[in-house]
Amino acid sequence: MKYFLLAVFLISNSLFLSSCERVKENVVNEQPKKEVKSEQTKPVERVQRNEIPISPSTGLPSFADLVKTLKPAVVNISTTNKVQRRSSPFSSPFDQGHPFDDFFKRFFEGMPQEEFKKRGLGSGFIISEDGYVVTNNHVIEKADDIEILLEDGEQYEVKVVGKDPKTDLALLKIESENALPYVSFGDSDESEIGDWVIAIGNPFGLGHTVTAGIISAKGRILGIGNYDDFIQTDAPINPGNSGGPLFNLRGEVVGVNTAIIARGQGLGFSIPVNLTKHVIDQIKDSGRVVRGWLGISIQKVTPEIAEVIGVNDGEGVLVADVMDNSPAQTGGLLRGDIILEYNGEKIEEVSGLTGKVALTPPGEVSKLKIIRDKKTQEISLKIGEFPEDEKVSKKKEEPKAKFGLVVVNISQKIANRLNLDSTDGVIVNSVSRGSAAGEAGFKRGDIILEINRVKVKNVDEYNKRLEDIGKGNSALFLIKRGETTVYIGLKIE
Repeated sequence: MKYFLLAVFLISNSLFLSSCERVKENVVNEQPKKEVKSEQTKPVERVQRNEIPISPSTGLPSFADLVKTLKPAVVNISTTNKVQRRSSPFSSPFDQGHPFDDFFKRFFEGMPQEEFKKRGLGSGFIISEDGYVVTNNHVIEKADDIEILLEDGEQYEVKVVGKDPKTDLALLKIESENALPYVSFGDSDESEIGDWVIAIGNPFGLGHTVTAGIISAKGRILGIGNYDDFIQTDAPINPGNSGGPLFNLRGEVVGVNTAIIARGQGLGFSIPVNLTKHVIDQIKDSGRVVRGWLGISIQKVTPEIAEVIGVNDGEGVLVADVMDNSPAQTGGLLRGDIILEYNGEKIEEVSGLTGKVALTPPGEVSKLKIIRDKKTQEISLKIGEFPEDEKVSKKKEEPKAKFGLVVVNISQKIANRLNLDSTDGVIVNSVSRGSAAGEAGFKRGDIILEINRVKVKNVDEYNKRLEDIGKGNSALFLIKRGETTVYIGLKIE
């Protein structure tokens, strides 16, 4: 009986809802139609770059097709550098500061140094089919050997084209017989907070790993350098991701993954690609980065300073000092001025002005909006070139040891210091302990004048002479040591 009553209830409920829908329809149809202007009911414009692609196979949102096109251009970087360390078989039994503690340490100072190989990991990305690769400077800065591994397993030796420690960027080059896959730069200024981004890299040496998230913030200052202007993302970034790309959904690079905050989660930071392009193009073209320069010291406008000067808290930056004979002094900028705008762009942080000036080509005239004596005015001044900007390391070839012997050319400075008549020959820079050269009697500071009675004037001739003699054969070296000359015989291994 109870099942019968339940069935009657469900049927009557269904009929009631159906009748309600019909009444609603009639009411809607009977209402007079209002004329609506199209401009008042414009749909929200969909921004294509924020849309997650739909997988054709599953019909669900997926980055899979985009990732397949990007991964081949992302590289894993492994580095090795040699570290020498003096090790003692015993630890001091005395407390630090104890008189015998210092004696104990000095006693073991004579222990031979041991050589260790320190390995590092990082990421990078190819930007041209002929093999130019962008990464972080800190990934390769101290490396003696660098290898790049592509997704397909191909390994390449690396040439360092140049590096810029101030922005933590480096440009590498690999050689391949075939055209290499590469990615394109986007525009980091167009990227907005909330945009989807994809990070690809080599976290903890696990190989090509893909993570996704959004841009959490822009213009972050971490206190790493004068040109801090990081993109913050919650796409997971871990050790080993450094130097890898941050992509937008068009597959364009918008940042170079650089830093994380270890004690936090979802806090990754990338160098904006617009700064990257500026630095990398200069390294590639000329081997140096030229930066604009005003010649001022600036500081943040604190609430206390703002109150005294009569500006809004956080408005502009304060000129604390103007250097003599600088572009700022020539252009009429004074200590105490508040810089509000630079070429029409508002300045709210110290790094904001520093970065914009650095990106301005020397010789270009820039307009500054300032507050002086509580009055707003504009001044124009010509940007100078940063005077201390050293050549970006077109990496020098480090002298390589042969049979434990490292030699270098004799510069005029060395010749003057050693009272040499000429710069002909090569000087022994180091002799490895226990090496064939060490056992043969070579010493640091020896000057090699001849090999097998043939004069050598420089390192190139020295290397060529050893190649001509060949491995397994003996060579006779004429050495100048102090005021005398000696011969040393050595079998070339």
